[in-house]
Amino acid sequence: MRSTRRVRLTEELVIVLSLTLLQSAAYAIVNFLSAPVSGVTVASADQNSQLLLQLMDFAFGLAPVALVLYLIRQDDEPPARFGLASPLGFGSDLALGGFLATTVAIVGIGIYVGSVSLHLNRFVVPVPPLGHWWTIPMLILTAIEAGLLEELIVVGYMITRAEQIGISTAAAVAMSAVLRGSYHLYQGWGGFAGNLLLGLFFGMVFVRTRRVWPLVIAHAMIDTLAGLGYIVFHNHLPGL
Repeated sequence: MRSTRRVRLTEELVIVLSLTLLQSAAYAIVNFLSAPVSGVTVASADQNSQLLLQLMDFAFGLAPVALVLYLIRQDDEPPARFGLASPLGFGSDLALGGFLATTVAIVGIGIYVGSVSLHLNRFVVPVPPLGHWWTIPMLILTAIEAGLLEELIVVGYMITRAEQIGISTAAAVAMSAVLRGSYHLYQGWGGFAGNLLLGLFFGMVFVRTRRVWPLVIAHAMIDTLAGLGYIVFHNHLPGL
């Protein structure tokens, strides 16, 4: 029993620090080691430091996901309630994720081109720094991180918790979609509208299937394809 409590408290400590000052300390250490303290101002870190920073972004970016999983376990709730049923049916999850990614990509391209043409959207570079051997591997890792972070928290966790506190399923889906659109407003009105529609779509899929994995797969596919498309066609894209 004492050993179980020690493991739980260790996990809790790591998560809290990862969401707060451990993150600041880690970045400060890398910054300190990658540039002189005085005499010279370095504009950018070397390639190894850049890769390390990208990996740190990935690791610390998953801290909120770890927190959600921790909270679910503390309440002794089955992960399946939040769409996290064991991915034994990975083939079906992958097929549905691929279908969702294709549908969203087709609609998303139209919204993006229209928004840029109407000057309603900023162009956002969807990839890590170009020209490195790790650009594409980091692109894929970042896409997986975004899929886990957004779909687990904004769809699976948020909709389920909202339902548990008495909010109707329709209202919970709408709240989730508005939140998704809101944190994409940095892209412009096109980013807000596109992600609002995406949030409604993904929310309805979740309510129907009660599975998060297809959404995570679709999100990771979309971000990866967007990044690869940028790498190949960035000199020909509108808005640049």
